[in-house]
Amino acid sequence: MPESQSRFNRLLEELKRRKVLQTGAAYAFVAWIILQFGEVTFEPLHFPDWVLTALVVLVIAGFPVVLLLSWFFNFSFRGIRREAESGQISADDETQQVRSPGPSIAVLAFDDLSPDKDQDYLCDGIAEEILNRLAQIKRLRVASRTSSFQFKAQPADASTIGQRLNVQTLLEGSVRKAGKRLRVTIQLINAADGFNLWSNSYDRELADIFEIQDAIASNVAAALEVTLTRSKPDDGTTQNAQAYEYYLKGLHYFHRWGMRNVEYAIDMFARAVEIDPAYARAWAALGDGHSMVCMYWDATAEHLDAAAAASDQALELAPELAEAHVSGGLSHFVHKRHDEAIAEFETALGLDPDLFTAHYYYARVCFQQGNLERAAELFERAEKVQPDDFQTPILLRQVYRSLGREEEALAAARRGVERAERHLQLNPDDTRALNLGLGGFADLGDRKKLREFATRSLAIDDTNADTLYNVACGYARVGDADTALDYLERAALHGTSIAEWAEQDSDLVQLHKHPRFLALTSRMRSATTENQG
Repeated sequence: MPESQSRFNRLLEELKRRKVLQTGAAYAFVAWIILQFGEVTFEPLHFPDWVLTALVVLVIAGFPVVLLLSWFFNFSFRGIRREAESGQISADDETQQVRSPGPSIAVLAFDDLSPDKDQDYLCDGIAEEILNRLAQIKRLRVASRTSSFQFKAQPADASTIGQRLNVQTLLEGSVRKAGKRLRVTIQLINAADGFNLWSNSYDRELADIFEIQDAIASNVAAALEVTLTRSKPDDGTTQNAQAYEYYLKGLHYFHRWGMRNVEYAIDMFARAVEIDPAYARAWAALGDGHSMVCMYWDATAEHLDAAAAASDQALELAPELAEAHVSGGLSHFVHKRHDEAIAEFETALGLDPDLFTAHYYYARVCFQQGNLERAAELFERAEKVQPDDFQTPILLRQVYRSLGREEEALAAARRGVERAERHLQLNPDDTRALNLGLGGFADLGDRKKLREFATRSLAIDDTNADTLYNVACGYARVGDADTALDYLERAALHGTSIAEWAEQDSDLVQLHKHPRFLALTSRMRSATTENQG
């Protein structure tokens, strides 16, 4: 968007916020009524002609005065008050907002200005790394990645984003990569009026990416008058730009879900640790990738062994890294060593009480063991840590329903499907959001949306065991047992090893005593034992 157009849009938004346009329209309407009254009554009352002329002049002269006053003052039925300062909203504003004390920021997804438009993973990775570093500042409130990145596909002006995310400042940027050269341009924006607080550009070699991220985070912190807490030296990162680039590529595909994406992510993580064998975070991510394949698609000895080896290496390199213990917990989880998995997750939470993955996977272990109260508690904590995640409330609804907490289950289902739909606006091919979303719609009785999500997910990959399993759950919830069992059997044929989960899954409760279900889970257990042997 041209700068002139952007400035015009910001001015228009500010006129709306200060109610200048509404005041002007109201004044014009009242002035028209007064002039009509004067034209009708002044002559019968024998007023001189100059009185009507003076009235017209006064009305016209008053118009710019009223507009000017409405810019500085707020007109309401409660009187006239000084317009709120920048970053605040008047108490009479229909979009009242409560702002947390202290500085706050949202780091928006960076734009890819590279010639081939193929650096999306790098843009997201740089923005997320800066977000994570800013989140280390105790006095700075930072919007979550999910909240900030939703505007990547929904362009909006600064004021709208600031109000929706309840932040005072926005950090937006762009990345242009050409060969080994990297240009990162940053703008820190006041969300209240859309004007720049600070901007800078960094033209460096790709190898300098870490220095660029450090410089940006430090400069933003200085602009917000806060102090940036430096990462610990044993935080498992790398100083090799090429290894870091492969790690970012891996994360990009890992979050896109689906077996093909996760397998590609594994390849990227493997390249990262090949380049830098001391890169603990990449080893942990590599272990996570193999564990995910085991959990959802293909629990073979090859993947099981690789998950254990990678997580063990991460723990050896960085024993104080919480993510390494989560990786270890996942490895124990897919090996059916639940007590060891729980111990690792407890350690991870001791090191980082706000680590989403530790709460989330710990909750899954507890659910699979039938410890529903503990599972509910952990899922609730996970949702507080990452309030925009769609997976947690949709899984939580199952736990609530199993505990007989029906109202809470429905509320969780509503939260989950709303977040899943928002996520799909950014990622329309994310089968995980489609698969879990259809379960939420089943609980809410929306068969139309259930079928829509099921159809979309199957069209993307009708061999995905995660998709087939969740479609089965959806049809089971609406009472179509035969169709549910058909999909469940297809899921089992493609390598899923989730018999224990299926036996606890309240979505499948109507099938638990069905002969086809009992035979199926028996085969699934046998297949898992053979794969692991």
